[in-house]
Order: sequence, then structure tokens, then C-alpha cells
Amino acid sequence: MENELVVELINKEDLDKYHIVDAPVDHSSDLRRKLENALRLGNEFKSKANIVFMTDDGPKRIETTVWSLTEKYLQIKAGVLLPLSSLIAIDY
Repeated sequence: MENELVVELINKEDLDKYHIVDAPVDHSSDLRRKLENALRLGNEFKSKANIVFMTDDGPKRIETTVWSLTEKYLQIKAGVLLPLSSLIAIDY
């Protein structure tokens, strides 16, 4: 049986209270397809994604709509950017 990591859910409006750092392992290329799907779901259906990323305080999770995606960042509401290198997981 695999142990599931419980990650603290934070409000996306509180992201500025955290120092976002690179994840121990760069998952960005592995997550690319999921990120593109989350972008499409957000733009076409206003669906939210669960995004787990690394901070100085350990992994955190937000539920949000992905607004745009670049080579190095994903953008959420209010122009907030999350570096892809900080991502641990994404689910929708």
C-alpha cells in the first residue's frame, strides 16, 4: 500500500505569503500534458485544478483555474505566476 502525502491546502490569495522554491525533482516535463489539459479545462469549462508545489515551508496545494501556460510558468488569477520547476503534482 502506497503512503499518500497529505498536503496543506492554502488559499490562492495567500500565495504571496509563501516563498516558492524548486521541487526536489523537476516534474515539469512529466506534468506538461496535465498542465495543458488543466489550461483547456480552465479556459473552456472554468474547471479548477489541484496544484501541489514546493515552498520553504514544504509542499502546499491550491485549487484554482489555470489561465495560461508558458515554457517556465503557469499563470493563475490576478496574473500570479507559479514556476513549473516548483510543481510536484497536478490533478483535476
